[in-house]
Amino acid sequence: MNPISVITGSIAPLPRANVDTDQIMPKNFLKRVERTGYGEFLFWDWRKDEDDFVLERPEYATASILVTGPNFGSGSSREHAPWGLQDWGFEAVIAPSFADIFYNNCTKIGLLPVVLSDKEVQWLIELGEADPTAQITIDLEAQTVAHAAEFDARFDIDPFTKHRLLNGLDDIGLTMQHEPDITAYEATRPSYKPSLA
Repeated sequence: MNPISVITGSIAPLPRANVDTDQIMPKNFLKRVERTGYGEFLFWDWRKDEDDFVLERPEYATASILVTGPNFGSGSSREHAPWGLQDWGFEAVIAPSFADIFYNNCTKIGLLPVVLSDKEVQWLIELGEADPTAQITIDLEAQTVAHAAEFDARFDIDPFTKHRLLNGLDDIGLTMQHEPDITAYEATRPSYKPSLA
């Protein structure tokens, strides 16, 4: 996955609480074996049923930061939900709270979940609704979210998760940091055992 340092982009405001993974990525689209191509199915039912749904509005077409309500990503643990958000073009999701498994699934693919207070999230939602071109900046190293001189907030993140995101280390990347040890071990394995070669 790609390292994350600073994300600057416009906001797609989604002021809804308890958005579950079946709303984010409906179960009828989970038949694919690839990890890509899910963006077109993101929020499928809402996009088809609601004429003014945020992702169907052209002024939010290039938004790279989703700002939404509490308990985002609840429900089943499907990885397809963060895959779809990332495939749509989102680089970060800001909410007052996330379901634990969804939060962890985001960090494993390089989609940055940011927890801010209800008041801070509401401010950002109102900014996005009032001005779809407004840009905010998320600085992972400094753990801040800012908009011009009007808004500046800090967020917490686990140090190890922050390290992984800053360095673009998914689970495979973490394993490959031990490549010399793996190679040395494989070189000493008896020939009758399976090998990587």
